[in-house]
Amino acid sequence: MIGTVLVARPDNAGDVLLSGPAVRAVAGGAREVVLLAGPHGRAAAELLPGVSKVVEWRAPWIDPNPPPMTGPHALRLLRTVQEVAPELALILTSFHQSPLPLALLLRLAGTPRIAAICADYPGSLLDVRHVVDEDVDVPEAERMLGLARAAGFDLPPGDGGGLAVRRPLPEVGHLTGPPGYVVVHPGASAQARSWPAESWTRTVHDLVRAGWRVVVTGGSGERALTARVAGARRSGLSGRSAVPDGWTGRVQVRGPAEGRPVHEAARGTHPAPGRAGDGSAWETVTDLGGRTTFAELAGVSVVVVANTGPAHLAAAVGTPVVSLFAPVVPATRWAPYGVPSVVLGDQNAPCRGTRARVCPVPGHPCLSSVPSAQVVEAVNRLAFVKEAVR
Repeated sequence: MIGTVLVARPDNAGDVLLSGPAVRAVAGGAREVVLLAGPHGRAAAELLPGVSKVVEWRAPWIDPNPPPMTGPHALRLLRTVQEVAPELALILTSFHQSPLPLALLLRLAGTPRIAAICADYPGSLLDVRHVVDEDVDVPEAERMLGLARAAGFDLPPGDGGGLAVRRPLPEVGHLTGPPGYVVVHPGASAQARSWPAESWTRTVHDLVRAGWRVVVTGGSGERALTARVAGARRSGLSGRSAVPDGWTGRVQVRGPAEGRPVHEAARGTHPAPGRAGDGSAWETVTDLGGRTTFAELAGVSVVVVANTGPAHLAAAVGTPVVSLFAPVVPATRWAPYGVPSVVLGDQNAPCRGTRARVCPVPGHPCLSSVPSAQVVEAVNRLAFVKEAVR
C-alpha cells in the first residue's frame, strides 16, 4: 500500500463531486488521500468519502475569476505540497483542460510520481500518461476513475462506482418540513447554463398548482433570485394545466445504477407523501436561499436544477434529478450520474459544445424553449420512479 496520495481537482463543486469514485479507488490503496481543491470546490471536497485532508489553492488557468499567476502565488502551492509530501499525485481534469501547468508546479514541489490524462507530449512532467479518445463523450466520473485505474487503483469490492458523500448528513427537517417536497434550485455558476428567472417562477407556481410543496434553495449570493422564485405563490400567475397531454419524457439512469429496475411512470399525476393539502402546517413554498451550508444542501437534496454543482450533490445522495441542461457542454459527460434523471433543453441548439459561460445565441433558445409544464410532468414521473425502486 502506498503512503500519501495527492488528488488534485481545483474546479467547481460539481467537478469535485464527480471525482468521488476515483477518490474512493485511490483511498482503497493508500494510507492517506489529500485532496487539492479550489475555493469553489472545497466544501464539496470535504464531503467526499476517502478524503483525509483538504488543501486549497486557486488555479489561475481554471478559476473563472483567476488571480494573477505570480511567484508568491506559485510558492504558496509549492509549500503546501511540500508539507503534504505525497508519494504520488493524480491530476484530475476535464477533457478540455491540460494537466501540465499543475504537473510542472507539483514537480517543482518535489512530487516524485505524477499521473494524469494528457493528449499533449508531457516530457518528464508525467510518470503515468493516460491517453483517452476525447472524441468519445464519457461521463466525467468514469473518465476520472479510468485515470485512477491506470495509476494502479480500483474501487474496493462492493463499491458500485456511483457518487457519494459522507454520512450522516445534517438534519434539515426543521428547515424543510417532512419528506415529500420538491426542491427547486434556480441558481447556476454561469449565465449560459441558467434557465430564465421567469421560467423558474412559473414552474414553482405550476408545481404548487399540481399539489406539491416546494423548497427553493440557493447560495448567499442568490437570495434575490430565490425570493423572486419562491414568491410565485403570491404573484397571481395563472395559466393552463401544469401537466400537459401529449408530452412524453424519458426517465434515464446514467452510470452504475443503470441495471436496477426503474419503471416508467404512467401518464398523469401520482400521489406522493407530503404534498400540499395533506394537513401539514408547512408553507406551500419555502425559501431557503442563503440559509443552508453545502452539507445541509446535501441533506435537503435537489430535484429541479440547472447544470450546476447541486445537480451532482443530488445524485450523490440518490435523489432523482430534473436537469435544465444547456448543451454548451455535453450532457453525456455532465448530466446527473447514477440516478434517474430527465434532461430538458435542446441538446442540438447552436450553442452546443461551445463551453460558453455567457449564452452566444440571442434569446437563450436551448433553455428558454422549455415550458414549465414539461418540468412538472418530469417531476411527477421521477416521483413515481423513486417510489417504485424503494
